[in-house]
Amino acid sequence: MPIIQISIVSGRAPEKIKNLIAEVTEATARTLDAPLDSIKVIVTEVEPTHWGSAGETIAERRAKG
Repeated sequence: MPIIQISIVSGRAPEKIKNLIAEVTEATARTLDAPLDSIKVIVTEVEPTHWGSAGETIAERRAKG
């Protein structure tokens, strides 16, 4: 059973997350020749203040515009 874990910054629309799960599931099934119902996708939403790169958080980057 393939298990895919995805972390994203919180605040995205629920329908976008649903679409992400569907597309990742379909691509995994196609690539691994696995049954769709055997694939599990876990999406974890992380607050912008707890996610960053290049020495600044996503929240700080968003505040700069």
